[in-house]
Amino acid sequence: MTEEVLAKEKKQLAKEYKNLLKISYRTLTDEDKKLIRSAFDVAVDAHKDQRRKSGEAYVFHPIAVAKIVASEIGLDATSIAAALLHDVVEDTEYTLADLEQMFGETVAKIVDGLTKISSMAYDGDVSLQAENFRKMLLTLNEDIRVIIIKIADRLHNMQTMGSMPAHKQVKIASETLYIYAPMAHRIGLYNIKTELEDLGLKYTEPEVYNDILGKIKESKEDQDAYIEAFSKIIQDTLDAEGLNYDIKGRPKSIFSIRRKMLAQNVSYDEVYDKFAVRIIYKSTRENEKFIAWKIYSVVTDHFRPNPTRLRDWISSPKSTGYEALHITVMGPKGRWVEVQIRSERMNEIAEKGYAAHYKYKNKEAQEDGGLDMWLGKLQETLENSDISAVDFVEEFKLNLYAKEIFVFSPKGDLYSLPKGSTALDFAFSVHTEVGMHTRGTKVNGKLVPLSHQLKSGDQVEVITSEKSRPTANWLDYATTGKARSKIKSSLREEKKTIAEEGKVVLGRKLKSLKIALDEKTINQLVVYFKLKTSLDLFYRVGAGIIDNQKLKDFAASRNNAFVSFFKNRIRKPDKPEDVNKEEITEKYDQLVFGKEEERLDYKMANCCNPIPGDDVFGFVTVNEGIKVHKQNCPNALQLQSNYSYRIMQAKWIDSTQREFKAELIITGIDTIGLVNEVTKVVSNNHHIDMKSVHFDSNDGVFRGKIVVVVKNKQTLENLVQSIKKINGIDKVTRV
Repeated sequence: MTEEVLAKEKKQLAKEYKNLLKISYRTLTDEDKKLIRSAFDVAVDAHKDQRRKSGEAYVFHPIAVAKIVASEIGLDATSIAAALLHDVVEDTEYTLADLEQMFGETVAKIVDGLTKISSMAYDGDVSLQAENFRKMLLTLNEDIRVIIIKIADRLHNMQTMGSMPAHKQVKIASETLYIYAPMAHRIGLYNIKTELEDLGLKYTEPEVYNDILGKIKESKEDQDAYIEAFSKIIQDTLDAEGLNYDIKGRPKSIFSIRRKMLAQNVSYDEVYDKFAVRIIYKSTRENEKFIAWKIYSVVTDHFRPNPTRLRDWISSPKSTGYEALHITVMGPKGRWVEVQIRSERMNEIAEKGYAAHYKYKNKEAQEDGGLDMWLGKLQETLENSDISAVDFVEEFKLNLYAKEIFVFSPKGDLYSLPKGSTALDFAFSVHTEVGMHTRGTKVNGKLVPLSHQLKSGDQVEVITSEKSRPTANWLDYATTGKARSKIKSSLREEKKTIAEEGKVVLGRKLKSLKIALDEKTINQLVVYFKLKTSLDLFYRVGAGIIDNQKLKDFAASRNNAFVSFFKNRIRKPDKPEDVNKEEITEKYDQLVFGKEEERLDYKMANCCNPIPGDDVFGFVTVNEGIKVHKQNCPNALQLQSNYSYRIMQAKWIDSTQREFKAELIITGIDTIGLVNEVTKVVSNNHHIDMKSVHFDSNDGVFRGKIVVVVKNKQTLENLVQSIKKINGIDKVTRV
């Protein structure tokens, strides 16, 4: 390295330091400047011998991250110092203890959090990446600044990825789209989220990115002229009202234009709202709302609004704290234009996200409530140790990009839920216990199914019952992460309870067959019934799938020592003719496709090797039929964005958890209280759900039709026998 280059870099470093102080969003005290100077000097010293792949001195990377943290995100001096030092412990001789001694406990803790995230390598193992993400979110509980600095670090890495090999670019870009862009969105860093998405697209789909970018540049002149013409029409009226405002036009992000093209299946030219007009006004805090609606009135006096596209986030801010009034109007030349109306304070919160909350927090205590609530919800999910890391990421992502809807409780309390939430999701958002015991739901006073999709403004009432509890079907009704994880947890508990009962029943039944219930017998039973674990065995006995007859058959085969020896020892497991594959599939998990849950031929994709129970989707290939991929397969992002029309919904159904409808016709002599007796027998059986009931009486003869949902044939047969015992019943037949 020549002296000339080193001298040039030294000069550049001095300039960067001054620039860092100058662009900081916060007013820095002398103490702050001293802290930043010390951190700057340590970073320069620690990284003095390191270079990036581009050949540039490595220290310029932490400085760039600190500049993003200082100006674009607007965090405090502690965060700026931590950003400058974020790679020091990982890459140099300095230890965490050194940093704590020099900069105090807070800076050391943040750097420690950032070091932990960086040291968790990702080598294409999705579950490892998911665990990474979970650990990263756990740092939120200590200090949210860890995650914000990590997002800034990722942004600078994405901005300077040109000299990396292509495969690394794709990996980092996919991870950015999968994790960091949604995180930035959720924390309210909309500008950074947009840049991360666009850069993610640049490396995952370069041709698409460059095509859209080229078209945006081509139409820039036309767009500027259009925004000027639009602004001119409303400026005179706004000036007459004596308002202090600024009108800006901005193109929508490349990523959002791409998303619209895919969602609406249209070309670039057919995307109608490719840019938005933003009106930012000066106002006192008290007059903000009044002026926003005054500007709305002026805009809609000149242009016809689209009534379905009004978004009032001033009366009900988003959970990220975002406030604005969005309207879509028919502008000149018959083009739809999105107009965003914000005060300077709202604009600051939209651009700086969490940092701007700190700035206004002291003035308004409730300002930060939405984000605190979100962190509380996040905490709940993190504390659920039952859930696997991959499930956690998927369920967390469910709640990331979702646009919000606002619904009311019967008392008028306002709840914010992701768009697409169902009545059952609402029950769980009120309280876990309310969700667990939901019997039914009313929307705007009418009874609706649990799967009913809610709309903003709905008033939702939950009807609860102590006897109600989640069933496997509830997973089809719930969309939010919280509801789904609680339902899964409950189903596991129920299976354990039934298995415990089953163990007692099995012991009793084996005793009558003069067989002891010990480990050897349990292993023999598991092998005999082709099961996986003893839990499966006890569950099937408890649920009535393995009945007396099947246990007698087992006892008979066991008594014949030679047959037993032959079957269990000599038979080689790799002889396919000895295994009834159809029976195994029937007993275990089945894969079904589409809304109709059809059974089709398929192959497992080698790239992610799904196993029963994984969240999966089907992909229709050109030559090999349907290939099944995991939802979080490394190729999923690319397949779903490029070939969304070839994706098929798919899910595993455990045949023991699956529920079946059965129709029973009951005839007999009509007596007082007979209907009550029949329904009592059905409802007293916990494993049966009654779907519909219809009874007729004609000249003393009684005929009834009941539709029930059962898990297996044995449960249905037990019910038939119970109904037959009722006095006056003549026949019970299954249709």
